[in-house]
Amino acid sequence: MPSAYILANVTVTNPTQYEDYRKFSSIAMQVHGAEVCVRGGAVTVLEGDWTPERVVLLKFPSHEAAQAFYDSAEYTRARQAREGAAVMRMVLIDGV
Repeated sequence: MPSAYILANVTVTNPTQYEDYRKFSSIAMQVHGAEVCVRGGAVTVLEGDWTPERVVLLKFPSHEAAQAFYDSAEYTRARQAREGAAVMRMVLIDGV
């Protein structure tokens, strides 16, 4: 079964409130076995006009596991904490 990835580009608008989201999302990642590949860090644009601000890349053992993380009570709590603190662009990508 191929791995699956959640890729997010985050624009933080309220850093203080965003810390609550980080705390709750970290709990959700731990509970659901996410492998954190990227969580912030410097971004170098190699081609095109995409200039992401904060990139997060999580690896899961399957599409179903990634979807279960996103739909979970733990991550729902994190999303609620994030309301008004960030603009989130997130996709679920199947690996090979």
